[in-house]
Amino acid sequence: MSEVTREWTAAGIDELAAADPWRTFRWCRGQKHYSGTYWSRKVGRHVIYESRLELARLLFADFDTCVRGIVAQPFLLQASADRKRRKHIPDYLLITDTGPVIVDVKPARRLADPKVAFTFGWTRAVVEARGWRFEVATEPPGVELANVRFLAGYRRDWLFHPHLLAQLRTWNLDGASLKDAFNCLPNESPQSVRSAVLHLLWRQELVIDLSKPLSVGTELRRPA
Repeated sequence: MSEVTREWTAAGIDELAAADPWRTFRWCRGQKHYSGTYWSRKVGRHVIYESRLELARLLFADFDTCVRGIVAQPFLLQASADRKRRKHIPDYLLITDTGPVIVDVKPARRLADPKVAFTFGWTRAVVEARGWRFEVATEPPGVELANVRFLAGYRRDWLFHPHLLAQLRTWNLDGASLKDAFNCLPNESPQSVRSAVLHLLWRQELVIDLSKPLSVGTELRRPA
């Protein structure tokens, strides 16, 4: 692994998409942050995170059908702000259907910190000057996060038999309850059907209201 320096406008998205994380992290007893790796279906490999809040944003990125790539700590950004040389490592680069998105993750209570606000301010200016988007991610709604976290357990494509998924795709499940979907293939293993339905929910071939707790009565819809 080697360090490459580029002018900000010369850093190509393909090059950044292949970048290794700028930092590495270590686990130690008593550390304040919860670090780890998450296997992303979107990129087919593990992506690092340094806190549970970063993991939450990573889950939503992996679930988002508009996201095509996820890079953790993609680069060290340097710029002149307030007559000083500034440095910042964003948490994520998301490659989406509508263009690159630079994401910083921070608890909502920290956004009023002048140092945090200043760093995010000049970072936003640099990112948006290139025509890219900048996002500050804070705590997501609890129910929505719980639903996405649960569905993420069914994200690995190779665990689901193609013929079973094909059968489910032929059924008109628009408006059906989750219980109805679980019972629509009585000649198949109930556990396999249940898992396959939840996999289609993860893929968003079927959609639900994520703001409500998932239950057998949850209504299914075909995506618009």
